[in-house]
Amino acid sequence: MPVQKFPLGSEKRYNDYSAYFRKRFEGRVQKISLDAGFTCPNRDGSRGKGGCTYCNNKSFNPDYCRIEQNISAQILKGIDFFSGKYPTMRYLAYFQAYSNTYAPVEILRHAYEEALSHPEVIGLVIATRPDCLSEEVLDLLSEFSERCYVAVELGMESMNEATLRRINRGHSVQESVDAIHRIAERRIDNCVHLILGLPGEEDADFIGMAKTISGLPVQSIKLHQLQIHKGTAMASEYMINPAAYNLFEVEQYADLVVRFLENLSPDIIVQRFVSSAPAGIVIGPNWGLKNYEFVAKVEKLMKERDTWQGKLI
Repeated sequence: MPVQKFPLGSEKRYNDYSAYFRKRFEGRVQKISLDAGFTCPNRDGSRGKGGCTYCNNKSFNPDYCRIEQNISAQILKGIDFFSGKYPTMRYLAYFQAYSNTYAPVEILRHAYEEALSHPEVIGLVIATRPDCLSEEVLDLLSEFSERCYVAVELGMESMNEATLRRINRGHSVQESVDAIHRIAERRIDNCVHLILGLPGEEDADFIGMAKTISGLPVQSIKLHQLQIHKGTAMASEYMINPAAYNLFEVEQYADLVVRFLENLSPDIIVQRFVSSAPAGIVIGPNWGLKNYEFVAKVEKLMKERDTWQGKLI
């Protein structure tokens, strides 16, 4: 019996990132998270103070990623962490913590060059904000993209102006849209981040974001369920008024992801569905699932409903 093919000729019901990676690179490639010591414009006062209300960088920085170590040392630690399983692995330097284009161009250049100085590092993945992409920074990224793989991960988080203000994001929806276009014009890979479940947003908002994203030159997407992390302003707000937050149960969120995918262009690569912070800093929800276990739930639900990414477009 022939294997059923879905949009883009995939055997999966969504545009899977691992399949893209296998096509894009020969052999195994792993991202190494780095903390280069940058900050954000809503922390240093240029856009605001205190940072985003949900943000605790300990929620995603691995143990080997420590600011007290320089970039080269972090890369060596990262390679040591991953290389035991796959000795022939190559790596992408993932500038993940805070806003990694928020510095003078020459400081950025030095950081990126230091990461690329290791012979097994073949590219850069730069996490940043829509309001931290000047023309000079984009020129620099374009320059690097001529010699190695470069991707920009853009923290949008929401496409609702009221939500962005509420979480102290410090940029507008239009700045996000403009940044996506400007990155795409440079032919640099892009990935947008969205958090589903932010306070004040409802089902129609989430599905509306899928439809809006589908009309933009977005290459890939990361979805995250809202988690409340210790040590954040949002944690304090949640303790005072938990009724203002609708934290998803796992089955609720799986249902939402499937419906989001149905309204998302099949051309957009899906990098991930969930965030997974260390249990010790999570106030809620804490499902006790590995990422692959949640992916299996989504795939099972899509099969049961005989649906796929972009079906409703």
